[in-house]
Amino acid sequence: MDELEVLPAPAQDLDWRVVRQLRDVVVDRLSASRVPQAHQRERGREIIQRTVASWVQEQIASGSRPASSYTTLLQEAIFDSVFQLGRLQSLLRPDVENIEIHGCDTTWLRLQSGELVRGPGVADSDEELVAELQFLASRAGRSLSASHPRLHMELPDGSRLAAVIATTRRPQVVIRRHLLQTATVEDLVTKGALTPALAAFLSAAVRAKRNIVVCGGQNSGKTTLIRSLAGLIPPHERWATAEQEYELHLDKLRQHPHLVSFQAREGGSEIGADGRAAGEVSLQEIVRDSLRMNLSRILVGEVRGSEVIPMLDAMSTGDGGSMCTLHARSAPDAVERLVVLCGRYGVTPDVAYRWIAGAVDLIVHLQMWDESAVGGGRTRFVSQVSEIVGMGEGGRPAINTLFQGQGNIPEAVPTGIAPQCAPELRRNGFDMGWLQHGRVPLAQTGGVW
Repeated sequence: MDELEVLPAPAQDLDWRVVRQLRDVVVDRLSASRVPQAHQRERGREIIQRTVASWVQEQIASGSRPASSYTTLLQEAIFDSVFQLGRLQSLLRPDVENIEIHGCDTTWLRLQSGELVRGPGVADSDEELVAELQFLASRAGRSLSASHPRLHMELPDGSRLAAVIATTRRPQVVIRRHLLQTATVEDLVTKGALTPALAAFLSAAVRAKRNIVVCGGQNSGKTTLIRSLAGLIPPHERWATAEQEYELHLDKLRQHPHLVSFQAREGGSEIGADGRAAGEVSLQEIVRDSLRMNLSRILVGEVRGSEVIPMLDAMSTGDGGSMCTLHARSAPDAVERLVVLCGRYGVTPDVAYRWIAGAVDLIVHLQMWDESAVGGGRTRFVSQVSEIVGMGEGGRPAINTLFQGQGNIPEAVPTGIAPQCAPELRRNGFDMGWLQHGRVPLAQTGGVW
């Protein structure tokens, strides 16, 4: 496995203690200047140049003259530290999909091709790495300490950072990147994740306001798919996204002027009268509050806790068209997963099964084939689409599989079963011939996703 050189070689000679020292000076001066957010970077560069110039004069006075190339690198390193991710910034190359950091000196990069390569160290010590993470957390209004050892935050480029300290031998950091933030359904067809028949079906389902659960394993593409489906929501609708950390970024696309984006909020270090961290706003509370805001539908980035209750409530009592993602291995497994989550919050299995049968219309399952261990790549695709058609035998929801994967072909083809929601799909432009004609050959012109 090859070592991946990410930083330019001269940057390895930087004294990172000087970078941190001058960064703190720049942050203090920038805060004192009270510059509006929109102009902080421009003002920051001016402050960095003056700060480094003063440092150079100090070095000259002490008998050493830093090279101009060194001061340029120093200025860029300080800028990255103040406004971006410091030594982590250079890891965010266009071809890097995920970053895994095990302590200060062990970095692994998962490339978009599926290849796993070694990256450079990101700090001179574990203590320094923790200090940098704490700086990033404070800049985002979050905290990281022995009493609060977990950090989850959105990065400026839309990536998601998760860090753990104190409960592991060494600091652990994972950065998950979403490289297809503007992908449309048509893009996913080109990439081979959807067949034209599936794209036509799911597009009509969104327009027909079917409640959709997108499920799959980790890194299977759930966020990318639900983001592309959300792009099909008519622009005149008022709807919302609710997430633990911003990840969908649909509001940044400016395609839906009435979209409301919610994010849960961590509490502070003080404990309120209710025993919770002061100022904390949970995803469950956000979903429940959103139901009072005249929304046509709601998208929950990932259902994994108490938000399952208001999410199912929104699906069963609203106008339809809500969506969420869920970790599950198949459509039946998704149902069982929802039942387990409901059970954690006092809903009995028989009530949960009936609730799901009346709330969820479609379950879309994504799969990822990872052949990187044998020299291949990774392929993500929709492998199954199932429709819930009320209660079935044994007190469980009845499930009809409408599209199903076939052997070693990375696509799902129609099973021939007519969907119960066929009238609604027809009214929203779906040609039922897609289900009768079966698989349509697809030119893989866009490469794997």
